[in-house]
Amino acid sequence: MSLISLKSTLSGELYFDNLIKSIYATDASVYRMLPKAVAYPKNKADIKALITYAKQHKTSLIPRTAGTSLAGQCVGNGIVVDVSKYFTEIIDIDTKAQTVTLQPGVVRDALNNKVKHLGLFFGPNTSTSNRCMIGGMVGNNSSGTTSIQYGVTRDKVIEMHTILSDGSEVVFGELTKDEFQEKLKLKTLEGDVYRNIYAELKDESIQKQITENFPKPEIHRRNTGYAVDELLQSEVFNTSTQKFNFCKLLCGSEGTLAFTTQITVKLDKLPPEQAIMVAAHFSSIENCLNAVEMVMQHNLYTCEMMDKTILDCTKHNKTQQENRYFIEGDPKAILMCEVRANTIKEAEANAEKLINAIKNSGLSYAFPTLVGPNINKANHLRSAGLGLLGNIIGDKKSAACIEDTAVALPDLANYIADFGKLMQRYKQEAIYYAHAGAGELHLRPVLNLKKSGDIALFKQITTDVAHLVKTYNGSMSGEHGDGIVRSGFIKLMLGDANYELLKRIKHVFDADNIFNPGKIIDALPIDENLRYVADREEPNIETFLDFSKSQGILRETEKCNGSGDCRKAPEFGGVMCPSYRATKNEKDTTRARANALREFLTNSNQENKFNNTELKAVFSLCLSCKACASECPSSVDVASLKAEFQYQYQKANGTSLRTKLFAYNNKLNGMASKFPRLSNAVFSNGVSASIIKSVTGVAAQRSLPLVSKTSLKSYYKTFKKEHYQASYIKKIYLFNDEFTNYLDSEIGQDAIQLLTSLNYKVEILNNAESGRAFLSKGLLEQAKVVANKNVALFKDKVSKETPLIGIEPSAILSFKDEYLKLADDKSSAEAISKNTLLIEEFIQQEILIGNIKTEQFTTEAKTVKFHGHCHQKALANQLSSFAVLNLPANYKVTIIPSGCCGMAGSFGYEKEHYEVSMTVGSQTLFPAVNNAANDVLISANGTSCRHQIKDGTNRIAKHPISILKEALV
Repeated sequence: MSLISLKSTLSGELYFDNLIKSIYATDASVYRMLPKAVAYPKNKADIKALITYAKQHKTSLIPRTAGTSLAGQCVGNGIVVDVSKYFTEIIDIDTKAQTVTLQPGVVRDALNNKVKHLGLFFGPNTSTSNRCMIGGMVGNNSSGTTSIQYGVTRDKVIEMHTILSDGSEVVFGELTKDEFQEKLKLKTLEGDVYRNIYAELKDESIQKQITENFPKPEIHRRNTGYAVDELLQSEVFNTSTQKFNFCKLLCGSEGTLAFTTQITVKLDKLPPEQAIMVAAHFSSIENCLNAVEMVMQHNLYTCEMMDKTILDCTKHNKTQQENRYFIEGDPKAILMCEVRANTIKEAEANAEKLINAIKNSGLSYAFPTLVGPNINKANHLRSAGLGLLGNIIGDKKSAACIEDTAVALPDLANYIADFGKLMQRYKQEAIYYAHAGAGELHLRPVLNLKKSGDIALFKQITTDVAHLVKTYNGSMSGEHGDGIVRSGFIKLMLGDANYELLKRIKHVFDADNIFNPGKIIDALPIDENLRYVADREEPNIETFLDFSKSQGILRETEKCNGSGDCRKAPEFGGVMCPSYRATKNEKDTTRARANALREFLTNSNQENKFNNTELKAVFSLCLSCKACASECPSSVDVASLKAEFQYQYQKANGTSLRTKLFAYNNKLNGMASKFPRLSNAVFSNGVSASIIKSVTGVAAQRSLPLVSKTSLKSYYKTFKKEHYQASYIKKIYLFNDEFTNYLDSEIGQDAIQLLTSLNYKVEILNNAESGRAFLSKGLLEQAKVVANKNVALFKDKVSKETPLIGIEPSAILSFKDEYLKLADDKSSAEAISKNTLLIEEFIQQEILIGNIKTEQFTTEAKTVKFHGHCHQKALANQLSSFAVLNLPANYKVTIIPSGCCGMAGSFGYEKEHYEVSMTVGSQTLFPAVNNAANDVLISANGTSCRHQIKDGTNRIAKHPISILKEALV
């Protein structure tokens, strides 16, 4: 059977094109293996068909959920089987038993959102909990920050529905001693599995070799090899009353033994509601670690560590800058200790005892306390640690190889001291962060894995650390799994005899080695199949945009480490990544776009490495929302990558008529504005509008934008003649963007009238358009022309005293983003950008210094719901709009927790994107607007956003400035 034939038999999808294979060649590890194909199975029949194909063609199946594995579990040269798209059902919630039965593609935090109202939650978590999935957590035996109170995933798994390597369906769950004996009688592969494990583990000498050589049992985070030591705890092999459960073995087996289709897990009661976090600051790593045992005596719910390297990374990430407000001085390490109680009084008492203990220890120099939302901010800061490490500019990166070691808590300080000496030998400034309270720190060397010397060091350091961990009888893998990076050390960690035992277990489950080979047993080499070819000659990629801050466009793509933040669902907030949220296809993630571009820039032999239809496909649904530049912990700027790709691709393939029409829409709108009534009649008439949309490729369902009766430029000329200001608070330059000038002139007029009434002198110069349309269509040469014109116009005028302000976020924020990559006069562009503000930002600043007061506005009561523009969220903030709308005393304002509206300039107009556009809008924005009462004012500051709201809800959204102008008294 060929792959084409296999594809025809599946209910789900099967891909074997170069694009999809390249996207799935990596996970969040340092490895890269091009798969044979990628499958999205829809049901168990699909999985059975894949198993049959793998056996017949001597290939393998690599199970995958969110693809955030750090050890290479999700890469291989067989068929990657991605269950994240269709195996996403929560099947049953048993409130009495406190269990939930679900499919492996259910997101951990989505599950907790579902059961929260029942007072329950799934305890184990990870830093990727808003996109990681229960199947992946079971495969890795994940733990996370909560393990010190709630244990690890293995402790929670009750039952697993699986498909074995012969295609048989088997349910593994709890068995009494008698039920276990009945399993031994089965004449099936399931029976073989039970008979094998019984024959192996009933031998007292084997039990002894396991007990003596496996990690210390008090280390609850231990994933080294298969957990046969856990099976020994059952009544089948000793005098305990604990039932036998093969799930103990399958959990942490990384999909190497069976394919899981359904899981039942135990839930816990929600933790006590009142929480206080003490963020103890330390001037040395040693002091921090010496404090761990002491603070752990205070019944902590989390005990997490961040070192200076991680903290320094947070300084340069917009989102995390806001979360690090509690940092005092320049600590070498911080220990985040959370206490909880049912009442705030009890919580405060617990926190006070903890603080006194920290004070008395003399180890910490500061210990601020955090409560409420500030705890979440601190947790977000820590959980972003992995992705933030990708922000290290250049080829040296923190390498995931020794980051998962776990030792018994009393051994932690000594182990880290020995580890530090080892790193000194290698002249390494290691990185320390994560789960100190569980005896596990994510320790990372910084290496350049493009160089053979550092690759050798990568292997040697890991080997030396494995020997060190063994001296403490610790676990080489605490929660991230063995994968490729650590499986080769299992024999060292457990001994030859135990390793041979694990091999026999693997063979009885999977004799043909079709399930995720190269992990745990018969490991792939640690130093092969790496993401980069050693000692390669770095490709010289000439670009139009300036990517020098990342040392070139290739290194900009390489900042993506696969952490998968771009896969989080709308319910978890943020904007990234709108198209993935609509399609649920990995192809439409920020990660996929960065990885695909990296693949083709690195491996293509074409002269123009951008000239690939595969790249066109992967960028086709990117809305250029810019969320990745701020929300992605690695700050991968995919909007700029897309603009550069479009430019380079069009150099080779030409520019379509529709692209030109959208790119030059300012000129077209200028022509239409000369005859506004006639133009609007044509645009709004059903027949003529239909013809226009058909010719230009605009979706038939879309309404066409109408031009204003007069341009803002014309209005301002008249206004200036009629209004003379002898004195004023401040002079400001208002950027007359192309959208406000021709399409939303009324908003511009409101802005001029509002600012003038508030005693500001408004000046509009003869500026060029912003170039936003050129940028969105990859016409970078044209965008550069207007950028240079605008920089030259404003460079000697704009200052802190005379700022440049703008109405349309996508236009004015070009000065703070793309102009820095486009303009020839970089110093002037930089200076202008520092004094460029959204109009709401300017008014907010003036409110704060007392120049604008509430008394200047109505006391009438109104309710307003505000949706912020994507570029505002990425490059500025929504709080300025919130502050402006709250200026009238009795205005009640809420920010709609929406991501992208889905329009994104021309994207939502284009007929092939219409469905995705409306799906994006329907996730949060449209329901919020539709649920608002008729007397509630809907506000949006983006022209595209207002158009999308009109088309999606038939409600008119007003710009915040228009609302404020109408509120003047």
